[in-house]
Amino acid sequence: MEKERQYQIGELGSLLDMSPRTIRYYEEVGLLNSIKRIEGAKRVYTGQDLRRLRFIKRLKLLGLTLVEMKELEDIYRIHKTNKKVLPKLLELLERRMAEIDERVGSLKKLKTEILSYQEKIKDKLQEG
Repeated sequence: MEKERQYQIGELGSLLDMSPRTIRYYEEVGLLNSIKRIEGAKRVYTGQDLRRLRFIKRLKLLGLTLVEMKELEDIYRIHKTNKKVLPKLLELLERRMAEIDERVGSLKKLKTEILSYQEKIKDKLQEG
């Protein structure tokens, strides 16, 4: 049986463009739980950890909070299957999309107000 590849924290950070401090923080808050330690209590990471951190990075990019990610992790830890996690993830992503739509609407209104105000300023400048 082939031994699974192991990574030092700096190597993992380089692969993910993530600082070692961030990786340690994800471990501290419970998002990364499978960390192994070797001699001298040095952390070693596996391919599973690499995939997990890529997933966390993707969720962060999609706008999920650490609390939401922890909620997904807790569901997975209880049920040991993504079948329970994925519906919750869909719910969180739908909520995120609704927030984005709301912000886009607000920004469009703001843009309209700015354009209107610019026109008023230009009119005043032409009068003067």
